Amino acid sequence: MAVETYDAVILGAGQAGTPLAVALARAGRRTALVERSHVGGTCVNEGCTPTKTMVGSAAVASWARRAAGYGVQSGPVSVDMARVRQRKRDIVDLFRTGGEARLRDAGAVLVRGEARFTGPRTVRISGEESRELTAPQIFLNVGCRPSRPGIPGLDTVPALDSTTIMELDAVPEHLVVLGGGYIALEFGQMFRRFGARVTLVERGKQLIGREDPDVARALADILVGDGLALRLDSQVTSVARGPGAGITIEVREGPDGSTERITGSHLLVGVGRSPNTEALDLPAAGVELDRRGFIRVDDQLRTSAPGIFALGDVTGGPAFTHVSYDDFRILRDNLLHDERRTTTGRLLAYTLFTDPQLGRVGLSETEARRVNPDVRVATLPMTSVARALETDQSRGFLKAVVDGRTWRILGFAALGMEGGELTSVVQAAMLGGLSCRQLRDGVFPHPGLAESLNNLFSLFDA
Repeated sequence: MAVETYDAVILGAGQAGTPLAVALARAGRRTALVERSHVGGTCVNEGCTPTKTMVGSAAVASWARRAAGYGVQSGPVSVDMARVRQRKRDIVDLFRTGGEARLRDAGAVLVRGEARFTGPRTVRISGEESRELTAPQIFLNVGCRPSRPGIPGLDTVPALDSTTIMELDAVPEHLVVLGGGYIALEFGQMFRRFGARVTLVERGKQLIGREDPDVARALADILVGDGLALRLDSQVTSVARGPGAGITIEVREGPDGSTERITGSHLLVGVGRSPNTEALDLPAAGVELDRRGFIRVDDQLRTSAPGIFALGDVTGGPAFTHVSYDDFRILRDNLLHDERRTTTGRLLAYTLFTDPQLGRVGLSETEARRVNPDVRVATLPMTSVARALETDQSRGFLKAVVDGRTWRILGFAALGMEGGELTSVVQAAMLGGLSCRQLRDGVFPHPGLAESLNNLFSLFDA
């Protein structure tokens, strides 16, 4: 088999791999992008794009049911899951084909198949035809997949994951969700709005374990208000087929260890993601992994093997599309523009797309108090935000964490209407080095959401 030589070989067409292939190809470097499935990676095909499209459909169902409260009369609400699914598929196809077109226009070579290292900077591709590629620089953007916990009996039932649940053509009668993180909460609320009965089982004592307890409690109260049943501090000990086509889980709850059986029509496993590194034979390339199977990288995304880099979720960092895209920008600038950008000190924001959203940037109160002896905290309920009251979306609260000596903003959380967008305003202020007093005195449009920052940061004057 003749070895094909390129200037760069990229494994994985995700949100870092695809733009990197385009940038390198446009810079005149002969570039091959290897993808075993679909261009766009998890975000476009199984993550952000399809889930937020379905969240949009669920929001419309919720608004329709609430119409009378706004003085608008409507009839009974029903959800056509096949149409929801098709709308999701159409948006995914639009984004995916757009990525493929950008690759073609840039002159990058798209290679379909499964990659495996056969030596340093050499990979063999198994697909419709076998090929062997080599390059002085190789980039790994192979991403992650839904984790499958080792619960007894789980392999004997047709459990859903974050990919397969989006292919349902009918609303489940009773969806049981394992997990209390982003995947579990977004799908749990979504399918409750579609009309399913939903029970969510989380082994931790609170939802979204990395958040402050007051934020987690408020979000739990919101979900319960929407009709979800929450079982916190609950460990699933076994799974089995239930009556008829149902699925039964056995749950051990709380410190006393009492057990209960919960039977649902469908089971969603939403307990995290695992790296796609097993099939690559990375030891053959000299690439080191951590104990969880993620690729070790330095602050310039270099692996332990010379000439091999890793980007995105597979590095074990925050698994967000915007982080993956910034990984691409770091490598693009370093390789093509001779800069020395690193991942150190990135100010990362993120959003949980429940309704209301939870946006977060910087340190939580818990994190800040560990490192700063002079932390001040202010909270403002969304019932004090004019825009939220006017639109009847006043659930949740805003929370700011600042340094009491310098008034520097350390962190911010927005559990409320468009919380992610409001968080981006604060993130921009933090990037610009603004103090909380400058946001307190900012002249924002009335009655916009950003105006709430005046009131929130004024609380530090009390």
